[in-house]
Amino acid sequence: MQDEMLQAWVEKVSLEYFELPFRHKATFNRRLTSTGGRYFTKTHNIEISPHQLENYGKDETEKIIKHELCHYHLHLLRRGYKHRDADFKLLLARVGGTRFCKSLPGGSARKVIPYKYKLVCRSCATEYLRKRKVDPKKFACGKCRGTLKIFVLDFNSHT
Repeated sequence: MQDEMLQAWVEKVSLEYFELPFRHKATFNRRLTSTGGRYFTKTHNIEISPHQLENYGKDETEKIIKHELCHYHLHLLRRGYKHRDADFKLLLARVGGTRFCKSLPGGSARKVIPYKYKLVCRSCATEYLRKRKVDPKKFACGKCRGTLKIFVLDFNSHT
């Protein structure tokens, strides 16, 4: 499906379910892997993940379009357009949009970073694991306020 077809689809859904026109731009973005779509408050444009369409079909993608159109129309009407707002939740339920998109096959999009550093208190031996290197002189032990010493962990080690 091309962007032009998506644009027409979003305009149709907007008129059919919201009874309001969609006057901005809707495009596919292949980089969206952990989210189904997004709405931009500054440009009022919408991006949709083509991966959702490829993996789950038109019905699931239309629910994502409805979700993004809820953000769009509520924002333009100066109503609560954020996920936590009651206006958003009510409109989403009314039009049949999805609150969360389905996860894409192939595992999590987020990369798990192992702990690389361990800070050890010189006084009470409390250990603190860190993924990023920190300067131990800038910190103190949370239990006894003692000084800390940093160790580099083996890449496969987690303790």
